[in-house]
Amino acid sequence: MALSLHTLHPKNGSRKSSVRIGRGLSKKGTYSGRGAKGQRSRSGGKSGLRLKGLRVVMLGTPKQRGFTSLAQPFQVVNVGSLSKVFIEGQMVTPRTLKEKQLISSPSRPVKILGKGEITIKVIVKECRFSAEAKAKIEKAGGTVTP
Repeated sequence: MALSLHTLHPKNGSRKSSVRIGRGLSKKGTYSGRGAKGQRSRSGGKSGLRLKGLRVVMLGTPKQRGFTSLAQPFQVVNVGSLSKVFIEGQMVTPRTLKEKQLISSPSRPVKILGKGEITIKVIVKECRFSAEAKAKIEKAGGTVTP
């Protein structure tokens, strides 16, 4: 016999037929996850089994707990980075901080913290600040207005 596509066959025993579950009470699948009797075990019972699966998904989702604040978080700038970027007598505002690329957005609130040292006089406006930052800026001769 000539070898061609219509004469090719797999070797005997090399391929198994797929098990068709849910076809009666024989050894191949029994009730196939639907239980024994009742409306849900029948085909089309209680609007199908999709609702049962949805319940499992809903039970698996985590519950919403706790409190999420709607207030925007502060953009933090340290006193030490102010002395590196600004010069003597310059005004520090959210707009100038954005120009110097110390913050990402001038519309979001800014807070100046006291990490580092400052040796120049600067005028800080329209920013929040910690008590330590205020003391360091005023010690260097600068002014702070909220």
